[in-house]
Amino acid sequence: MPAFATITVNDREATPVAHSFTPRMENAGTFEWRESNGVPIGDGKFTLSLRQNENGNYKARIRLEMPVVVNETINGVTVPKVERMSMADVMFTFSERSTTQERKNTVGLLANALAASQAQINSVLTDLENIY
Repeated sequence: MPAFATITVNDREATPVAHSFTPRMENAGTFEWRESNGVPIGDGKFTLSLRQNENGNYKARIRLEMPVVVNETINGVTVPKVERMSMADVMFTFSERSTTQERKNTVGLLANALAASQAQINSVLTDLENIY
């Protein structure tokens, strides 16, 4: 069982930047990590949960939220405001009879499908281009 510890992942900048998400809380089996940006509404957030449903299948969910904050001034008072949000929400469903290798393969295939070198998928997700 892994410890609830900091998660560090690189972005896709020309010179990759490491983003560190530190453990914040656990609530009913959902774990939350945050990347502090000075203003809590602007924190990047990872959540991860694992549940077993009534059919015996396991549901693992990972969610990433990356807000963009702007300062809004009204009547001379400046307050931070979330202007927009980028979000990813991935749900894995595994049979209670699945093997560790089957789960590793599913996770690995998805992770590799999200690589920049996968032109079709990358163009749809990052360039917002449709496939023809």
